[in-house]
Amino acid sequence: MAPILGGPADVHILPGEEITSSFRLQDFRLQRDDTAPRGGETAGMITSLTSDRHAGSDQPRDVSRSLTSPSGMLAVLGLCGFAAHMLVAGNYGYFRDELYYIAAGHHLSLGYVDFPFLIALLAWLVDRIAGDSLVAIHVVPALANGALIVVTGLIARELGGRRRAQAVAAAGTLFCLTFLATGAIFSMDSLDELWWALIALLVIRLLRGGDHRLWLAVGATAGLGLATKVTILFFLAALGGGLLATPARAHLRSRYAWMGAGVAALFLAPYLVWEFQNGWPTLPYWHNYLATLLPPSPLNFIAQQAYVMNPLTLPLWLGGTYWYLRGRGGPELRALGIAFIALFVYFAFTPTKSYYLAPAYPMMFGAGAVWLEARFAAARRGWWHWGYLGALAVSGVLLAPIAMPILPPPTFARAYGFLGSDAGAEIALHQNAVLPQWLADRFGWESLTREVATVYRRLPVPERRDACIFTNDYGEAAAIDVLGPASGLPPAISGNNSFYFWGPGHCTAQLVITVGVPLREVSAAFRQVSVAGNSSCSYCMPQENGLPILVAGDPRQPIGRLWRSVEQLN
Repeated sequence: MAPILGGPADVHILPGEEITSSFRLQDFRLQRDDTAPRGGETAGMITSLTSDRHAGSDQPRDVSRSLTSPSGMLAVLGLCGFAAHMLVAGNYGYFRDELYYIAAGHHLSLGYVDFPFLIALLAWLVDRIAGDSLVAIHVVPALANGALIVVTGLIARELGGRRRAQAVAAAGTLFCLTFLATGAIFSMDSLDELWWALIALLVIRLLRGGDHRLWLAVGATAGLGLATKVTILFFLAALGGGLLATPARAHLRSRYAWMGAGVAALFLAPYLVWEFQNGWPTLPYWHNYLATLLPPSPLNFIAQQAYVMNPLTLPLWLGGTYWYLRGRGGPELRALGIAFIALFVYFAFTPTKSYYLAPAYPMMFGAGAVWLEARFAAARRGWWHWGYLGALAVSGVLLAPIAMPILPPPTFARAYGFLGSDAGAEIALHQNAVLPQWLADRFGWESLTREVATVYRRLPVPERRDACIFTNDYGEAAAIDVLGPASGLPPAISGNNSFYFWGPGHCTAQLVITVGVPLREVSAAFRQVSVAGNSSCSYCMPQENGLPILVAGDPRQPIGRLWRSVEQLN
């Protein structure tokens, strides 16, 4: 790659390609039309540039030009992703983990057993702004998904891609099965994907001659990632290894690189303090959690990646891998290809879920789109992107009901039941349901809460004041915490994960309504036990259907001893 001009826009000539421009992040709003002028088009370009001084003379045409500019096009695609998720934000019900994060927002802390503090803080913030709102809680993942789409396009731009490459890269993310699913759930995953992509974008900018002070932005973004989901450490380690294995290692000598690492560590410090104070409970949690994952199968992992990322994105991430490793953008950018390969191999040979590698794909989509653009430009097939974009769009429409709460469950069963458990996406060991787990776990919580409220109201008033509700797992406890107040229920307690560390509250165990706890276990802890009811739901996960609801009294031990016996980190 031979630079021919300097300044804010570093223009390069790539072998076999036309002139392309690489812009700094701050140039996003001022991006010039990257459709390179040829011959008689130069006058049109000059007219376009000078017409900005007379915007009021032709506003409709200016709006049209803005929307079709590279930046406007990416904004439109990002808004499409956001709007698609908001259109279905009120469908079905709360996802199991959404209820858990909302409950965590009622117990703000420096950390939790199975996640850092940021997601709980966001849940608290949404609750303060909008209250208990199924639609409002989904604004966060929808925004993250829209931003991820835009960042993917910006990665292609930073790598030298023109408007077509940027559109294809962004569309790859827009119509990706995994990103369609995570954008519909208030969870760590949608944010985690965004932080990985932003780090990749910033590092690419650095490796292409950006100011070394960008390391501070990398550190801040990594810090947000660590405050969201600590598995971003895998990406940071792989990226660090890639930098060390290439000439890009020279960038690590900058003092700003180490200052950025310090910034990231500051975000992680509160979580480490919480872990230390509570005896590092996340370690046994992860030990138990790994037992629920699928055993390693490299061939199956490869097949799953093709499916959960949308089979039509294969040319993007395979081409992106080739583009990085062949050094098409310069030898330093090989670091990103090495990082991706390292992560791919690691997850292929360890117990995993099919979506664990998903956050690494936007940087591959960006490079793959640039590779495709160069290939088709050399073959003089300027129409290629329309056909590919159309195919991606059709596939996205077909995949969307698998990922998002769009179809009524009976309709889903008829249309997609042939795909089998979890619609063909293997994510964990569990009983099969009519719907995939990420959709089925939105059902059953309201009916469970109603059944528990019925049992609670049957108690005599004096006993009701002292009664507490104990559940077998965090999903049931969180449902009662979030949905129960409308029915007059007290907060639930549980020994599962972070609920254990929130303690028994005011519960004396003199009278306990248990949910999902086997009769023999309750009888071992209480002298008086009666069956009061069972939960019932049609489309929930099977383990949430038919849960026993018991009323227990006369405990065999004081609440302190009972509480120490109920801890379960899984």
